Amino acid sequence: MPEKSVRLGVLASGRGTNLQAVMDAASAGRISASIAVVLSDKKDSPALDRARKGRIPAVTLDPGESPTKEAYDERIVGILREHRVDLVVLAGYMRIVTPVLIGAFRNRIINIHPSLLPSFPGLRSPKMALEWGVKVSGCTVHFVEESVDSGPIIIQAAVSVREDDTEASLAARILEQEHRILSRAIQFFAEGRLEVNGRRVTVRGAEAGPDQVVLSPGPDLKP
Repeated sequence: MPEKSVRLGVLASGRGTNLQAVMDAASAGRISASIAVVLSDKKDSPALDRARKGRIPAVTLDPGESPTKEAYDERIVGILREHRVDLVVLAGYMRIVTPVLIGAFRNRIINIHPSLLPSFPGLRSPKMALEWGVKVSGCTVHFVEESVDSGPIIIQAAVSVREDDTEASLAARILEQEHRILSRAIQFFAEGRLEVNGRRVTVRGAEAGPDQVVLSPGPDLKP
């Protein structure tokens, strides 16, 4: 599939910093994409304010107005189709999506998660990373499937864990990398370079870089 300008539908519940990163990348021409609509389940989500400031349609959908989760996602599908969305981006969206939405956009929904999946799925991943004493954490962009945080992985970024890290400090450094790799994943999609084979995603045309080893603590340790 040749590169095209992809129409994005972004679902967000919180601050919208990943949304802002995508907005900035699109405005600067770093990605071949435009945001067609932003949806939130929270009427006071700052993500909606970011969208309005960027003159992007911003829609609040109250889950309490739908009898089931599936009915709620049917409403979302209708809005995404109304705005001719090609790729759905979950950017800090705190609801578990149902097969209704996944089936309508199979292999066209991506999520950004603050851990190196499959480690630490779910909520408060940086906290779990610290509790388990891992030396390297990071973030993952993956396709969304029916199981939570389990879809095929597109791209990851690693972040060293410091001895003095708190949940907040580790999450902040991970978030910086989230802003980078989410836009990169969108561009891979726009360029038609993503091929899903079972659990694996191949990025066609990706060049193999030099072998790299991430050591944490650092390489000054003696064997």
